[in-house]
Amino acid sequence: MLNPFAGDAFTMTELTAAINVVPNQYGRYQQLGIFPERGVRTTTVVVEYQNGVLNLLPTVARGGPPTVGATGKREVRSFMIPHIPHNDAVMPEEVQNIRGFGSETAMEAVMGVMNEKLATMSAKHDITREWLIAGALQGIVKDADASTLLNFFTAFGISQQVQDFDFTANTPAIRTAAAQLIRYMEDNLLGERMTSIRVFCSPGFWDAFVGDEEVQAAWNRWQDGAWLRQNPLASFPLYGLEWEEYRGQSADAAGNARLFIPANEAIAIPMGTMSSFQMVYAPADFNETANTVGRRLYAKQREREFERGWDLHSQSNPLPICMRPKLLVRVTKS
Repeated sequence: MLNPFAGDAFTMTELTAAINVVPNQYGRYQQLGIFPERGVRTTTVVVEYQNGVLNLLPTVARGGPPTVGATGKREVRSFMIPHIPHNDAVMPEEVQNIRGFGSETAMEAVMGVMNEKLATMSAKHDITREWLIAGALQGIVKDADASTLLNFFTAFGISQQVQDFDFTANTPAIRTAAAQLIRYMEDNLLGERMTSIRVFCSPGFWDAFVGDEEVQAAWNRWQDGAWLRQNPLASFPLYGLEWEEYRGQSADAAGNARLFIPANEAIAIPMGTMSSFQMVYAPADFNETANTVGRRLYAKQREREFERGWDLHSQSNPLPICMRPKLLVRVTKS
């Protein structure tokens, strides 16, 4: 059997381009575009902390002029960018005796099988990236087993703000707590800007929120009761905050469930910022990608031993970073 993957369409460059074309299949955070993406040429990123703000330091050529820090209290840390490889395979029986629908060419059939594999591999990287982003928005980037990869708070000695909402009181407690949260965000922007504050709620927190009498009264009056006729899980503006239920969850390789937001809690983040969030990608560990600018996803294939199919390899090397960790507010409920 001839190797159908020996053509130019199945080189590392072409497969990498193809897998990056596959759209994201999962992830509210990625859909909102909270973390702008940027490739770097190294497998580590150097972060400088000064006056409550994290700054990425650019890489320079060896022997070149270094960056110069401003006067003031500074702390610098170097963080390893996570390496996330994933393998799959195309077996001979998947490509033999088949042809593309409406076509007599075997190449189109082979490309169809390859695209299905790339879409599946891309989806797995998508959910993993969403998990990393969910951790970064809480100040702690975690691995699939929930172990800590990067803790912004302990690395730079920052205390996380906790804002509690009392859903049991018969006083304007929610309005007061919302005002406190808005004041805190505005005071800690430190030259940054934001268009809104969004509160992503776990199901338990959301149920307590929508069940509150004060919130229900606001719902009944909002846009002539329009919210009562809409999806009860859709976002809802109240007291200067955008409230939204977020049910992101997945499972690790052992089948353990991973909640992207702790049960009965919520997180509050600023939206529409200029430079508070950044997703950096390191290059793949291939010979041809050394010292190149990292991309979101890479893909490669090779023939298996004894010509019994083809191995597919994909990898991503992402690290989401919050430049202003003090703006990551943990929200609890009484």
